[in-house]
Amino acid sequence: MFRAIIVAAAILQSTAVSAETYAIQAGRLIVDAAQPERGPSTVIVENGRIARIENGATAPAGAIVVDMRSKTVMPGMTDVHVHLTSNSGEPWYQGFTQKYSNPYATTVGLTHALEMARAGFTTVRDLGGDTSAVIAVRDAIAEGRFPGPRVKVSGNALSIIGGHGDAATSLPPELAEAVNEAHLNPTVCTGPTECQKVVRELAAAGVDVIKFHATGGVLDPGAMGLEQHFTNEEMKAIVDMAHAMHLKAAAHAHGAGGILAATNAGVDSIEHGTFLDEAGAKAMKAHGTYFSATLLAFSGVNRLLGTGKLAPASEAKARETLSIWGRGLNLAYRNGVKIALGTDSAVAPHKEAAQEVGLMVSKGGMTPRDALIAATKGGPDLMNLSGETGTLDAGKAADLVAVDGDPLTDPSAVTRVAYVMVEGRPIPMQ
Repeated sequence: MFRAIIVAAAILQSTAVSAETYAIQAGRLIVDAAQPERGPSTVIVENGRIARIENGATAPAGAIVVDMRSKTVMPGMTDVHVHLTSNSGEPWYQGFTQKYSNPYATTVGLTHALEMARAGFTTVRDLGGDTSAVIAVRDAIAEGRFPGPRVKVSGNALSIIGGHGDAATSLPPELAEAVNEAHLNPTVCTGPTECQKVVRELAAAGVDVIKFHATGGVLDPGAMGLEQHFTNEEMKAIVDMAHAMHLKAAAHAHGAGGILAATNAGVDSIEHGTFLDEAGAKAMKAHGTYFSATLLAFSGVNRLLGTGKLAPASEAKARETLSIWGRGLNLAYRNGVKIALGTDSAVAPHKEAAQEVGLMVSKGGMTPRDALIAATKGGPDLMNLSGETGTLDAGKAADLVAVDGDPLTDPSAVTRVAYVMVEGRPIPMQ
């Protein structure tokens, strides 16, 4: 598999160099999910960017013609919450064993990045993986060495002692002695000063965003629950330092109290938001905080129930969250909170990430159009990438996908991907 990726990357680089102009012919074209779609059109791509859009099926002399006249061509999707270096279906602690060295994790990340691209995602934000491994994945793809989406990373997430990200206190006893110590989270911190030091260290390492665990998590076996972990003062210190380093801050937050505290601390996005209440939704609206519901993760959690891969405390938390699957998103949506698509892939398989759009409609109560707006424009706006991607306007990067059906009326259409281009480079689909 890895050799196949290397070969595909070589072909991709050669193609990108020798063929600079593409004519992507669409039967239906969505330039901007918030605007009416166009009929038969051709997207002209030159040197990796959208040069113009022409009516009908056209092709400049010498252009590579991509015939998608039976498809809908649309902007590539953005997933603001993934874990590229983890595998779906494995126990949460698998990544801390000796097998998962940082170089190995990098190869896993490159594999899953390609899966995400093939699923229609031209930009992803990795919110939790070994800092050196995810940076290596990001940079290798950005340099054109491997095919995949544009990648942004947080590296290791900040956690309190005994919290969602503190593996040292929650590993199974039989694994504790065998664990690779280098993989224990170096971003566990206590107090505003220590936590700000960790933020500075992550910024110095070159991350794109800071993530912290404002509350407990579903899959950790800890008994501390899903409510607030960091203090209000610690959260504010983390967010303030992230912003001082010119980085956004994302908060993993399930419980209502933790969501509200993180929002009031100025965090840029709430991840999961499972038990969001009216007070939290109103605060998010007032602060302009983005919501990333990661509904697909709950389908992944559902598959783990009864398998023995979850500790008893995790199993109980999983059943509690599944009982209100989608309620937080629906509340945020009805309150006018800004929404970006996030999946939490690897909890569910990366290749299934596009199913999130349908869940945003069926579980979250969004319209197909608003779900598609969140999938294409929400993430770029959150990540300050709107000038580069999210719509097919001339001058932007050629981030586009072709799908069967009309995703503005049928959200399942985005799961039927026929073609993907990232920054003007076609993604090998098999």
